[in-house]
Amino acid sequence: MAVDMNERRQLILKLVIQEFIETSTPVASELLLRKYGLAVSSATIRNEMAALEDLGYLTHWHTSAGRVPTDAGYRYYVENLMDRTPLSATEQRTIRHQFYQVRSELDQWIQLAGAVLARTAQNASVVTPPRAYQARFKHLELIAIHEATVLLVLVLHDGTIRQQSFTLESARPQEDLSRSAARLNERCHDAPIGKIEEMLQQERTVTPAQLDELDLVVLDLITKAMHQLEDQVNGQIYSDGLLEMLNQPEFAQVARVRQVLEMLQSGKGLGPLIPRVLANNGVQVIIGGEHSRDEMREYSVVLSRYGVADEVVGILGVIGPTRMAYPRTISTVRYISTVMSDMLGDIYGGESSRA
Repeated sequence: MAVDMNERRQLILKLVIQEFIETSTPVASELLLRKYGLAVSSATIRNEMAALEDLGYLTHWHTSAGRVPTDAGYRYYVENLMDRTPLSATEQRTIRHQFYQVRSELDQWIQLAGAVLARTAQNASVVTPPRAYQARFKHLELIAIHEATVLLVLVLHDGTIRQQSFTLESARPQEDLSRSAARLNERCHDAPIGKIEEMLQQERTVTPAQLDELDLVVLDLITKAMHQLEDQVNGQIYSDGLLEMLNQPEFAQVARVRQVLEMLQSGKGLGPLIPRVLANNGVQVIIGGEHSRDEMREYSVVLSRYGVADEVVGILGVIGPTRMAYPRTISTVRYISTVMSDMLGDIYGGESSRA
């Protein structure tokens, strides 16, 4: 298909997409000729637009109307045609200054990132808080509460604390609980969840076991708690910019407004994208029908991970209609990801995860 995309067709496709993004109005050949002074006739432009439609990059809503981009057209534009211009130096300085002012308040980073993304890209933003790339054990305490009831206090590497009580078959003195906690703190030091699960499996199958039955009970509780915390992190999606998004003409219908409200509030459709984005460097662009979930196929999402490699990572990005200003949105997501990564790098002292 790329063989059929000569220089003139690429230019016409680029201009059609840029016009449609700016105006939300189907683009006619006469407009391109008049506005851009192309050195060809209107008939030639129409023929090229028809060829682009045959290639699957353009379509039309009505017989006599102009053309609009398809998802495939947007994808070709993003990968081959769009101008890759960074945010202006003034915008970059302003954004860094805003983050510098709240550098000691992590919760405010998340809120600020969402607000700046929405304002700069003029669409809704999504941000997940930074968490351990993979849940990693840091410290455990076991405290006798009443008879056979024990309080488990689990601290993860990223500072997350989980407390839960459980009941043993029979009461154990605090000395036994403290010895068990000491053994597990030594064995599990800085271990990711996968390694702890391997340890638990080995202890259940190897004879003689190095850990006693109390240790195994606690290990099982630790792995379950770590999995639950990972699931909660994947479900924590903060959003901003609803008003910016609803200003788009695509949301003139009440049903569409209701759909986007539910999507932003519940995180449905975005949750499945998190593992994909965490596993890849750079900005990820998912356009319309490329989504696996039906409710997302009228939207484009521009996402990037941020954080410190192998330490803590989060995700931030922008969601909007497929008629999105991709160059500015991508530049905004990339820059704010870089700022957030640099700030976390200052805290954790590791290599930042840059987009």
